[in-house]
Order: sequence, then structure tokens, then C-alpha cells
Amino acid sequence: MEAIILLGGPGAGKGTLAESLKQKTDYLHVSTGDMLRAALKSGSPVGLEAKSYMEAGELVPDSVILRIIEERIAQEPAGARFMFDGFPRTLEQAEGLEAILEKHSGTITHVFKLDVPRETLLQRLTGRRVCKACGAVYHVINMPPQKEGVCDVDGGELYQRADDSEETILNRLEVYEKQTAPLIDHYQQRGLIRDIDADQDAEKTTTLVLDVFNG
Repeated sequence: MEAIILLGGPGAGKGTLAESLKQKTDYLHVSTGDMLRAALKSGSPVGLEAKSYMEAGELVPDSVILRIIEERIAQEPAGARFMFDGFPRTLEQAEGLEAILEKHSGTITHVFKLDVPRETLLQRLTGRRVCKACGAVYHVINMPPQKEGVCDVDGGELYQRADDSEETILNRLEVYEKQTAPLIDHYQQRGLIRDIDADQDAEKTTTLVLDVFNG
């Protein structure tokens, strides 16, 4: 069992890269958000425990998230390869993930750190627009709708999410950098970090990652 990790700040392109790698490799995309939703839907004991925290407006503790991840890993055969998108976020989560993988005779082979300048992240996130009706996502520069402010799919109104304002994004980036600095040090000491220049289109970023696998 093998695992890779995609690290990067908000807007770095982790989700887009994960989707691309999923199509081009046999890695199974593991998103904590998706797993959490699946656990809630299944009504499993750990899913119900997570639900109780969420209903109380609290963050789901690392211990519960890690149990959900272990449940997910246990569903696959011994030779499975996993791709973690945006997880772990802290040193504690990293150590928990390593313990789970070790239990299943697994190991982390690469940690891809998506490097994008702050000004690019700001442009990517502040330019995002979402359809109020169907949730389709656009970008005022990279992927504009045919008619400004109007969704191509259903004609719904496009809006900017509150958390896509410049002030909020700068705060999110600062939190991310403080939170992940020890995590990056942890993986650098193990020789697992692979710096990827993600300040370019998604296809080129994917090619850089595939080159690491083939190198």
C-alpha cells in the first residue's frame, strides 16, 4: 500500500491536480470532505460521532477524522495506492496518518508541495464566481461566463462567496502557512517533499508530477 500527499494553500490547484491524476494513474483520490460526507450518509458509528460535532457547530476532532480515513483505507486491497488531497493539515494529523498506513503495511512515497505566488492565489480566488442556482463555478479571467454575471448553464445569477474576498483570503493564507510550516519540515526531514511549480496551467502542473513518478 502506497500513498502520496498533495500540499498547497487555498487556490493552489490541489483538487484540479487530483482529478487529473485520478484519470491518468491508478491512485485513489481521498478527500477528507468527501469521506466525511460519505460517513455521515452511511450512518456508521464514526459517521454519527462526526455528525454530533458538526450539529453542535464544532470542528470534527483529528481522532474522528483519522478513524474515518482508516475505515476508508481498510476497504481497499493491500496493493492500493492513495492520493490525499489537502490532508494532513497538521503535524498531529500527519503522525496519525503514518500510524494508520504502518498498520496496513503502507508508506508515503511523495509529498507534492504546490508552489504558487501569493499574488496568483489572490487572483485565482478573488476572481471566482459561483451560480446561486446550480453552484457552477466560473472565473472572471480564467473561465468567464458567456455573459457577465450570468450562468451559462441555467441563467442563474453569479456571485462572489464571502470567503473569496481579498481580506478573508489573505487571512486564510496566513493561517495555512503557520499551520503547515511544521508539517513541511516534518516531510522535508524524511526526504519526501517534491516542490512543484503550480503557477501555470493545470496540464503542465500534472506533467511535472507525472515526471516525478517516471523519473
